[in-house]
Amino acid sequence: MSTGDGSSDFETASKVSALLRPVSKDRQQKILRWVAEDLDVPLAGGGQTTSWVAPSDVGRYTPSQLAPGRTVDIKTFVAAKNPRSDMQFAAVVAYYYRFEAPPDESLESISPEVLQNAARLANRHRLSRPRQTLLNAKSQGYLDQVDRGQYRINSVGENLVAMTLPGPDPSASQVIRPARARKTKPGGKKDVRKTPRTKSSQGQRKKKVAPKKARQ
Repeated sequence: MSTGDGSSDFETASKVSALLRPVSKDRQQKILRWVAEDLDVPLAGGGQTTSWVAPSDVGRYTPSQLAPGRTVDIKTFVAAKNPRSDMQFAAVVAYYYRFEAPPDESLESISPEVLQNAARLANRHRLSRPRQTLLNAKSQGYLDQVDRGQYRINSVGENLVAMTLPGPDPSASQVIRPARARKTKPGGKKDVRKTPRTKSSQGQRKKKVAPKKARQ
């Protein structure tokens, strides 16, 4: 079959392949997914669309969550990404509702109300100022403001959520070193070494005072 411009399907596929060839595998999947969603073309067999998962996410979900046709709920997604700050949490929420949420819950952008509700659903502490959190995430470069009170994740935020999170646990790098045991001499006595006295400590020693002579 030929397309509207007169080229065959194979030629069209070759052009698309040539455009995507220099792009990394994860971006290829993302672009193909966006094209499929824009054209309303199912990606999986049986007419079901699958939820795209970045390569860095493989292994962070259970096999049942990665099965075709299944979606991940926001509580599981937030727990898997483990955002370290409210700004990262806002990026995770915006990413989830744009790429991972079920079709009937999908959102191109999020509002302060959506962010606060996501904190409730994810069993996370409530945000005192969700609108300010979105502004801070925008200043950090994770989100773009598309309308009054509406924010959409951008390429920087996508890279944060898909490639960087979850980051290393800071507490894992804090290693508690065991106390050194004192060495013992062959006789069983502890090797107690006297610390050298400094000049300041020597100066603190009391001077000996000669006794007063008895009155004659």
